[in-house]
Formats: sequence, structure tokens, C-alpha cells
Amino acid sequence: MTRAAGDAPLLPGAWLGVLGGGQLGRMFCQAAQALGYRVAVLDPAQTCPAGMVADEHIRAAYDDPAALDRLAQRCAAVTTEFENVPADSLRRLARTRIAAPAGEAVAVAQDRLAEKSYIQAAGVPVAAHAAIGSAADLDACPDTLFPGILKTARFGYDGKGQARVASRDEARQAFGALHGAPCILEALQPLDYEISVVVARDLHGRSVSYPPSRNVHRDGILALSVADGSVPDGIAGQARGHALSLADHLDYHGVLCVEFFVLRDGRVLANEMAPRPHNSGHYTQDGCLVSQFEQQARVMAGLPLGGTEMLRPAAMLNLLGDLWFDAQGRPREPDWAGVLAVPGTRLHLYGKSEARRARKMGHVNILGADAAQLHARIARVSAVLGLSDA
Repeated sequence: MTRAAGDAPLLPGAWLGVLGGGQLGRMFCQAAQALGYRVAVLDPAQTCPAGMVADEHIRAAYDDPAALDRLAQRCAAVTTEFENVPADSLRRLARTRIAAPAGEAVAVAQDRLAEKSYIQAAGVPVAAHAAIGSAADLDACPDTLFPGILKTARFGYDGKGQARVASRDEARQAFGALHGAPCILEALQPLDYEISVVVARDLHGRSVSYPPSRNVHRDGILALSVADGSVPDGIAGQARGHALSLADHLDYHGVLCVEFFVLRDGRVLANEMAPRPHNSGHYTQDGCLVSQFEQQARVMAGLPLGGTEMLRPAAMLNLLGDLWFDAQGRPREPDWAGVLAVPGTRLHLYGKSEARRARKMGHVNILGADAAQLHARIARVSAVLGLSDA
């Protein structure tokens, strides 16, 4: 269900709903509440980051019909904060309420093979790949896919459910280790660097895009995103155009992130998409006029999309649970005073009660007057936290 052209926007005081109680839902709640909206969160956990700040926390499974109906009765529009929410739950909500994104778009993002097909159908290039459903498929795939990366088709994130394979024999072993789950084999690319682009598309097909961020991953988890203007204009334009084309092709409503490989020869290939605000877009909270989370609320409420221009060069440094332990594995609290003593820093913690290694606990946004100052500040914050900066 979508709001018809000419319908009045939702007024402040109206309710918006979100499936998922993690940190992305928390930051959505805060952005929507700043605009005057109330937010209901549906999440099965007794305590969760979004539930702590929401106006109402409906504690139930994501596919609980009674809970979904309760959310629909309360909220005029709903969204999701992670892509593995059941697509049918969004479809059910969309019968009577605005769902942004739609269940169909989320279903595409849940399956890497469907995702690759949709990206290609939108005219956006991707890496050479093959569907792997059996050992026979590995035997039949071309030699040009090696070396490659074998990934489960569903439910992989932050480096999970994937393995680099140098040869067909290694691919067979990796496929067995993944218990024969449906997979996709992608040829490794001559990578120069990785970028991502966040776009927002409203209920009437109008869209905006943010400047791309350059991303650094460690152990498959995003460590640092930098939006300092260092991506050449031609590459930035290609990536932003591709992301907008994909959003149009999906008839997407909401915030969408598309990750890209930039190859050494200058080609730009789409890697994957996330039908929600994204870790790499956190820099928009402090570095842009309107954040990705406010854009999400604006789409749902039928408000005009906000400006995406940069206020200053900005970066996002991820804070994983490892920082809460010293070299001997003893619990400790990171030096927040030292972090905040670095000019241009904004600390965002997610309210999670327990730190675990590789768990996303928060992030630091860092601003600078120019790229040189920004990178100097990234290095200073990284030194305070005992991290190596990129």
C-alpha cells in the first residue's frame, strides 16, 4: 500500500513502526522522534537497543500474526532495520499500511542469486559468478571463476557464510563445510578499493543519493568508512547513478545502500545491497544536512526528501566489543574521554548491555575541515582506542 499522490503527509504525533530492535532501529527511532513522530518497535528480545528508546516495544516474533496486526493498528507506516526479517511479514503489513521497503525488495536482498539477477536487470554490472547448488555445479563452472569467493546464497553477513577459494578442490571443501547450502561462486576481482552509496527514494519515485564512502573491512566486518571527497568524480557519478537505477528498477521506497567494488582499471561493479540504512552511511548523522535515518522517516511520513550535501569531510569508525577487553582478555571500559578530547568527534553508543568480540557496540563519527585534518583525527582516535587506522 502506498500513499496516493496529493495525500497529505503524516503529521507529527503519528506513529511509525519498525521491525527489528537493533542499533539501526534505535537510530531510526531517535531520528523519527526528533521530527515529532512516535515509534513502535516489534522485536522478540526482552531488552534491545531500539526497544529502550521506542515509544512502544511489542515483544513478539517477527512472524507473529497478532503482533503484526497490533503494529499495523498502531502505525500508519512501517519499515525494517535488517534484511533478514520475514518478507511475508512486510507483505502482511502492506495490506493496510505503508511498508517502506516492500516485502518484495527485502526478499530480493535476502538471496544473493536473486539480488545479482535484479542488479544486472537494472543495467548495473556485477562480478562473474555462478549458482552452486551441488558439487556437480562446482565441477561444471568455468575455470575463470577461480580464484573466487564461495558465499551462501542466504543469511550471510559480516563475512559469515563465505570462504575464499583458490581452486576447484578448495571450493569443494568449502562447499562441504557450508553443509551443501545453496551458494554463489564469484570470481575474485582486481580490487582497488570498496565504496558504498546510500540512496533514498520516496513513495512517488523521487530520489536522492549521498556522496560515496570509501570502506575498509577487517575480518569481514566494516571497520572504517570515509567520505572525504577522495573518490574521483567519474567513479562517484557511476556509483550514484547505478544505485539510483537499482532503486528505480526495484520500485524501491525507503533507504537503500549499495556496495561497490572499484577495480584497478576504473570499472565499478555492484557487490550487494542492503534494503535499509547501513553502517557505512552512519557518517551522514554528523557529516550531512539530513541523515540516512531522517530520510527513512521522511519517506515513511510522506515528507520531502532532505538535502544530502556534506557539511564537512566525515568518517565513521566502528566500535566492536573487542575494545571492551584488554590484551589479557580482562574487561575494561574504552577511554571515551580520550576519544572525545579529539576535536570533531561524536560518540554514538548503542546501549547494548554485554560486550562481545566482533559485536557492534557503537561508532565514532569524526569530522574535519579538510581531508588531511580528517585523517589526522582518525589516526588520533584510533591511537586512543588502540586500533590501527586505515
